[in-house]
Amino acid sequence: MSGQQAEAAGRPQGTALAVIEDWLGPLAGRSILDIGCGHGALARALTAQGARVHGIDPGPEAIASARAAVPEATFTEAGAEALPFADGSFDAAIFLNSLHHVPAGLMAAALGEALRVSRGPVLVVEPLAEGSYFEALRPVEDETAIRALAQKALSACLASGAAQAVRRLDYDDVRRVAGVDGFLARAVAVDPARAAAAEQHRGTVEALLARWGVAEVGGIRLEQPHRALLLARA
Repeated sequence: MSGQQAEAAGRPQGTALAVIEDWLGPLAGRSILDIGCGHGALARALTAQGARVHGIDPGPEAIASARAAVPEATFTEAGAEALPFADGSFDAAIFLNSLHHVPAGLMAAALGEALRVSRGPVLVVEPLAEGSYFEALRPVEDETAIRALAQKALSACLASGAAQAVRRLDYDDVRRVAGVDGFLARAVAVDPARAAAAEQHRGTVEALLARWGVAEVGGIRLEQPHRALLLARA
């Protein structure tokens, strides 16, 4: 994945971490703000490469889990729309699958805050409302509207002149699950509030996996299209 063009045609295979390494690397010694850090998966990957990571998340349980999982990083309970940091505190800031989890009316503020506290770029990686993984997940939680609002917030940020897009890439995140049980377990792990819907719609999800997924030895292959945007203050 070269990332050398502002617009990339098609959807080459890739992962969010590959985009981060390509667009923000080298990471060793750099201070990175992980906005919407969840349980610390990204923070763990970045600290393994020598980055100094500070994660924020509004959920106290997520912060406690991240602190336990990645003791080398620092974590603060906070919302993305009101970051408790001075201007230019970090070398870069990252939203990884998190902008669409910010309340709709606060997405613009969250992007503005990220641009404020980063003295370098802001990388936003968001799932799109399409693809086989998305179609299978829709009975459990349909994020069509909220994912569209995240893209709308990004477009408005660029149109306002607050930021410019330095790079853009659409790519497929390939995900493999061990049948319907593995798929639903993954969905609930991301958001435990999905548990009741996952149980209720198990049969529908199983049928959608058969329709949209690609059977492989030991599981099912699904794809979730993503869009990555590297923003710089205008």
